[in-house]
Amino acid sequence: MKPDGAMNNNSFNNIERPVLIAGPCAVESREQIIQTAEALSGIPYLYAFRAGLWKPRTRPGDFEGVGEQGLDWLHEVKIRTGLKLAVEIAIPAHADACLKAGVDIVWIGARTVVSPFVVDEIAAVLKGSEVCVMVKNPVNPDLSLWAGGIERLIKNGITNLAAVHRGFDVYYSKPYRNMPLWEIPIELKSNFPDLPILCDPSHIGGQRNYLNRISQKAFDLGMDGLMVESHIDPDNALTDVAQQVSPDELKQIFSHLMIRGQQGETDSLLEKYRTSIDELDEQLLEILSKRMKVAGMIGHLKKENNLAPYQPERWKELLKDRMRKGGVLQLSEEFVKKVFESIHMESISRQE
Repeated sequence: MKPDGAMNNNSFNNIERPVLIAGPCAVESREQIIQTAEALSGIPYLYAFRAGLWKPRTRPGDFEGVGEQGLDWLHEVKIRTGLKLAVEIAIPAHADACLKAGVDIVWIGARTVVSPFVVDEIAAVLKGSEVCVMVKNPVNPDLSLWAGGIERLIKNGITNLAAVHRGFDVYYSKPYRNMPLWEIPIELKSNFPDLPILCDPSHIGGQRNYLNRISQKAFDLGMDGLMVESHIDPDNALTDVAQQVSPDELKQIFSHLMIRGQQGETDSLLEKYRTSIDELDEQLLEILSKRMKVAGMIGHLKKENNLAPYQPERWKELLKDRMRKGGVLQLSEEFVKKVFESIHMESISRQE
């Protein structure tokens, strides 16, 4: 299932790539968003100003946004700068308020996209409007959850769509806030070839110093644009301090990004596969590091209890078990044996 191509003036398919959407994580005051928007104006490819009015927070005492009153301030931004407006929505009432205020783009966040009944209700409000609907990937790295939210919108008559890749919350996410798992948006593009996909490097990295690296990778993989959090005074923002950048910093970052021409099919596939390899290698290294830390703790415990670092029977059973499990995963016994012998030697060294 894919959008049927019925696009309008709010569609990313009608504008030059790459698309850039930028603005603060949250609307905090009229002055803050107007100053931020005016400072962002003039950045090449800037298409829309993003700002959160309703912030879904796990802890009820955290700042949850200014709500509907911020729509008047956003309208002023639109008049002053001519930028489109993009706002996150989580319930049908948010969608209705944005439609009445003339918001051009709404996005369904990672928490909301996994709730099919809420997505249906939001679609019922937006159906027949010209608003563009962006769908962020869910927290869980499950392509079917992301694709399901998109398909549900299409089924409800919403065809002006885009996807936003914001990374996934997994155990081995370091150094990033959310692991990119680039293979998932790549597969989404295969399933929805006409669907624009933007990257949200702010939520993937969680730290502003990662923005350049993640943004360049997104462009190298053929993504259609970026959605970046930018605040006039990021160090004093009420939300997501570490990942927001000032408008001047964003201008610098964007000016150094390489926007490559269309790659051949083979080159493009190679780049995608190599990216997956790089990402999997990072995960392997992170897991190996964690394993060695545990080995070190075992070493301390053995030393305190006057036990030898090398336990032959334990090692024999472990290797046998890992070779059996490797075989189930279609790995050769010789390969698994070599890998775990190297891991075991390093573990013994740590324990000593």
